[in-house]
Amino acid sequence: MREDIAVLTIAFYIAITAEAMTAALAAGRRKMDWFGVCLLACVTALGGGTIRDILLDHYPLVWVENPYLLLLVCGAAMLTIPLARLVDRLKWPFLLLDALGLVVFTVIGCNIGIEAGAHPMISIVAGMITGIAGGILRDVLCNDIPLVFQGELYATVSIITGAVYFLGLGWGLPVDLLVIGSIAIGFTLRVLALVFKWEMPRFVYDREMRK
Repeated sequence: MREDIAVLTIAFYIAITAEAMTAALAAGRRKMDWFGVCLLACVTALGGGTIRDILLDHYPLVWVENPYLLLLVCGAAMLTIPLARLVDRLKWPFLLLDALGLVVFTVIGCNIGIEAGAHPMISIVAGMITGIAGGILRDVLCNDIPLVFQGELYATVSIITGAVYFLGLGWGLPVDLLVIGSIAIGFTLRVLALVFKWEMPRFVYDREMRK
């Protein structure tokens, strides 16, 4: 993460806290114990960055370098337990925070890819992995089909955000302005997708229909 970009750092901490709390709710719906709640929160909030770092051979892992992230994530998850009914009612605020987390994680992942000297395409993919992989792991552990595979305009938003950010860097735009602009574009696109229910085309194949 680029430590000189204060807005990105602040948004990162807000995003992982929100991701941890939504993961705790998912754990509660499946009657997991407190360890399961904390584990699912960590996987959701930090899983994307962990997979990215492993693939890019980027060490130490973000939560190994900063162990206090584990305390923040587990603390947010445990705090959700007594506040579950309140948190569950705050659907739209958490959807907006999730949208913010998606684009913030994407920009951070792109930065890591760039700093690792990866190909431009790989840097954008690194951003996407950072943004969506945690949610995929959460859904798999909860025995659900990941939302990102069910038509949600999610991965596409991440790719567009990463592409805008990377191209802006190539054009020499001011980094602080570019971070804010990329986040604004991606966030707006995700919110519009939620409001107007924009979805990716689906592939439906039913053998019974062919008989």
